[in-house]
Amino acid sequence: MYTIALMLHVLGATVWTGGHLVLSFCILPVALRERSPTYIRNFEQRFEKIGIPALVIQIGTGLYMAFQLQPDISQWFGFDNLVSQTLTLKLSFLAATALLAVDARLRIIPNLTERNLTSLAWHVIPVTVISVLFVLVGVSFRTGGFA
Repeated sequence: MYTIALMLHVLGATVWTGGHLVLSFCILPVALRERSPTYIRNFEQRFEKIGIPALVIQIGTGLYMAFQLQPDISQWFGFDNLVSQTLTLKLSFLAATALLAVDARLRIIPNLTERNLTSLAWHVIPVTVISVLFVLVGVSFRTGGFA
């Protein structure tokens, strides 16, 4: 079961991170240059159908794997071993992603215009960086760390 969870987790990360890389490097620059929120809306409308389920799968499988590797939740938030370090980092990334996503979803996206595109960019870019960090930390965990 753990192997299946890991595979689903990696597939979810591929979709989530890949989508944000496309958004950050292909869609967002055009939208900002042309001052047109239409590019963002069109991308978001399509990506949400696969991106949000991918994120939900990542969260579910990530929690499952965390419980398998470290059943004592109090040990998740420490830096005394590689498992705890990884869990602390990944949970911190998840919290930052959630805060940025909720703020964007409730405050910026409903009122997205050419005037507040830059505000959205200040959300998209950090979420993309965090997504890549999620992947790097996950890979480093599976390969024995960064050292």
